[in-house]
Amino acid sequence: MRWNLEWIRTFRAIYEEGTLSAAAQELFISQPGVSLHLNSLEAYVGYKLFDRSARKMVPTEKGKILYNFVLEPLNKLELAEQHFHKRSQEERATISVGMCFETFQYTLEEHIAKLPFNLIIKFGEYPQMTQDLDNGLLDLIITPHKGNQQNLEYNAFSKERLVLIAGSETDTKEIEGLLAKKEIKKANKVLKSQLWYSTAADMEHLKNFWLTHFKEHPDFSPNYIVPNISSIIRCLNGGTGFSVVPDFLCLEAIASGRIKLVWEGVVPLENTLYFGTRKKTMYATEIALLEGLLQEKWNA
Repeated sequence: MRWNLEWIRTFRAIYEEGTLSAAAQELFISQPGVSLHLNSLEAYVGYKLFDRSARKMVPTEKGKILYNFVLEPLNKLELAEQHFHKRSQEERATISVGMCFETFQYTLEEHIAKLPFNLIIKFGEYPQMTQDLDNGLLDLIITPHKGNQQNLEYNAFSKERLVLIAGSETDTKEIEGLLAKKEIKKANKVLKSQLWYSTAADMEHLKNFWLTHFKEHPDFSPNYIVPNISSIIRCLNGGTGFSVVPDFLCLEAIASGRIKLVWEGVVPLENTLYFGTRKKTMYATEIALLEGLLQEKWNA
């Protein structure tokens, strides 16, 4: 058995960066991958190379000796790799982005064919997106939630407002009258008896809207659970029923009269949207282009 050169690259990154997560960012691999390389190297040499603490990986004496021994030859190998690597005429970067399905449809879908790099879109829950970003599986996420990982940074770029909408054929006179008179409790009772649309992934919108404006949890179940918010808007188009959705996804349908904007709340409930990225990335140019497209669409 021989050791793997990637184990040595990873060992050097941990030694110089001081933590597994920082080494992962430096190498553009996941943190579990860094741990696997280090464990394999330590098993091969037969002794610990670092003392692990909560905040820092402290090299042992054996680790210091190994670092000093491999540093110069490793640098020479990497220089040779850069010098002799045969490059294709056009190398395309591949960027992985996490966002909700509706955001993709609303912002990036129309630009896909014109992007000068490869793009992989991942849909999912925000906590998983944040974890995948930290582990190097994603390069950019669009999220209303800021994580606390040290290797990540968040830049606010827009807001989304949660609004109560209804199909254009829905009789909303009673509810709108109660809300106009600020008879919130009566409006709450009437709304609960209506037909409701939601998605399995976005029940949080309905819950947060109800808690903010009615000061209680919504103690009713939606009548129709559909795949995504775009499906809700299509179902309400020219029909009846209610839903709570982000305003930017239904502006066109409201303007065309296909659905009604019923209520924004006494004080509108808004979420700040963030671009989440790793602090160290080799794709800064590509990410900046994507962020520009997203901002342009939101501010249009």
